[in-house]
Amino acid sequence: MITSLLAALGTLQAMLFAPQIQPLPPEVQAAMTGTSWREGCPVGLDELRLVWVPHLVAEGETRMGRLILHQDHAQAVAGVFVQLHEAGFLVPSLRPAYEFGGDDDAMMRANNTSAFNCRPIAGTSTWSEHAWGHALDLNPLWNPYVRGERVDPPEGRPFVSREAGRVGTVVPGDAVVAAFGAIGWRWGGTWSRAQDYQHFSSTGR
Repeated sequence: MITSLLAALGTLQAMLFAPQIQPLPPEVQAAMTGTSWREGCPVGLDELRLVWVPHLVAEGETRMGRLILHQDHAQAVAGVFVQLHEAGFLVPSLRPAYEFGGDDDAMMRANNTSAFNCRPIAGTSTWSEHAWGHALDLNPLWNPYVRGERVDPPEGRPFVSREAGRVGTVVPGDAVVAAFGAIGWRWGGTWSRAQDYQHFSSTGR
C-alpha cells in the first residue's frame, strides 16, 4: 500500500514538473519587443520558444521557471534542466531577460539564469550567442565571468574560486558540464583567455 502511494506521488510530481515548450505567446512577444528583442535582431520571434522547466530554488522547494531559446535547442535544454533538478542542483532564479529590461548586468547581480537576449558581446558590435537563442547563463552571480582581475558581476568575486561542492556552482567535470556536454553544448569555464563560468552554448562561443 505504502509503495503504491509513493509511486503515485512520484508520478504526480513528474506530471506537475514536466517541461513544457510552446511558441511565444502574444503577451510575451509584446513584453520582449523593445527590451530583449527588437527589429534587426538575428532571429525572429517565431523562431524562439518559451520553455518551462523545473528548478530547485531551495532544499525541497521546486518551481517552474522559464527560458527563451531557439526552437532547435528547446527540447534538449529542457532535458538538461530536468537532470539538474533531479540531481539537486540549485537554480534560485529562472526568468526571461525581458523581465529585467534586457539588462545583463541586472540579471547577473540577481543571480538570474536566462538564455535568449538580443545583445552584442560586451564591448563589441558582434552578436552574442544569446542573441541567437543558442546560449544560456547559469547562476551568473555564483559562476562569474573572469578575465585577469576583471570579474562580472563584481559581486561574484567571492565565487571566483571553483570549489567542488559549493551550492549552485559549476566546476570542471561535474554533472552540470556533463549534462550540457551530452547535448553538444560547451562550457565557457574552459576558455583560455577568460573563464565564463556561467556560460553554456551550442557553438562553444
